[in-house]
Amino acid sequence: MYVVLVYDIDVTRIDKVRNLLKRYLFWIQNSVFEGEISDSSFKAMTQEVKALIDTNYDSIVIYIMKSQASAKRQIIGLDLSLRDFIV
Repeated sequence: MYVVLVYDIDVTRIDKVRNLLKRYLFWIQNSVFEGEISDSSFKAMTQEVKALIDTNYDSIVIYIMKSQASAKRQIIGLDLSLRDFIV
């Protein structure tokens, strides 16, 4: 499956959540990750995220698609996902 994950998390937990998400998905821009992920990895990722966040305060929205081909992506302005590749 292909997922786009968007989050709004308290600054005191953001580094832990961001580091966790980097293990499973690609950082696209502030508060957004996306990528291809297996069912088992998706389950593990969501369980680990739930353990890190405060569900009464934080919010995570995950858009799930069958594959990357089923998602159409349009960027207006700078593509921040390429920032890590610039030396």
